[in-house]
Amino acid sequence: MTWRSAAVAAWEQAGVYRSVGGTKVFTMDAAPRGPETLEPLLVLHGFPTSSFDFHLVVDDLAQHRRVLLFDMVGYGLTAKPDHAYSIDEQADVAQAVAAGAGVTRLALLSHDKGDTVAGELLARAIEGRWAVEVTRRVVTNGSIYIEMAHLTAGQELLLALPDERLPENTGIDGASMGASLAATFSPGSQVAAAELEAAWELIANDDGHRLLPRTIRYIEERRRAQSRFTGAIEAHPSPLGIVWGTDDPIAVPDMATRLHGVRPDARLTLLDGVGHYPMLEAPARFAAAVAETLA
Repeated sequence: MTWRSAAVAAWEQAGVYRSVGGTKVFTMDAAPRGPETLEPLLVLHGFPTSSFDFHLVVDDLAQHRRVLLFDMVGYGLTAKPDHAYSIDEQADVAQAVAAGAGVTRLALLSHDKGDTVAGELLARAIEGRWAVEVTRRVVTNGSIYIEMAHLTAGQELLLALPDERLPENTGIDGASMGASLAATFSPGSQVAAAELEAAWELIANDDGHRLLPRTIRYIEERRRAQSRFTGAIEAHPSPLGIVWGTDDPIAVPDMATRLHGVRPDARLTLLDGVGHYPMLEAPARFAAAVAETLA
């Protein structure tokens, strides 16, 4: 049996593994903690982490609604096959998770890479290829305008490598990954060391750290098809909320204000003193902003 830390083991125990297109996918269907008065919420996580990013806020988000989470293929507790990854593949899994939950009407919350997957889902909905009503949505801290992104040296290095599985002695370990993640936080953030340790545990699960040059290729897809992904984020008629950490060194806050300029009807919430992972750096403020936006 694979070793799990207490926090990750509890998260795993709260979820269910499902077969999606023959792939073992970790999913979670968090029940409402109070009267169910709101539509379900589908949560899409980012790179290189997993749905565990939301473990500090899922209870608050589930006050009056079901919350559906899953780990994308190649991430977290989901299977990590050695193949080329695509946004289409992750969107297919997201659709299957919603269908498996019997959901035909939902809200969306996306972060980082999840914003791109959300863009593909919204594009499919506009095209009539996803028969789910997206009632409202929130995007948070992701490179929706990729030309504005300040990619880290580590990201640039991974993108420069061949789209191949790394050898066993990769030089990527918990200390280096923890430092890379911590560098995306606001300087004033007080994220517990245990959060970085859990993130590494889930990245390295099933040797996932050796697949980082493959899973990061979504950035190349975003560059090729930004008009499709961000175009759908801008154009989908559902009410839009933008919740953004202002100290994000990668997905800079100018992205949020640019999106708001295109969609002035959107609700813009800027979280001062918060970086790229607002759900970890300021969970109470983040959960309140998202809940208020989606209510």
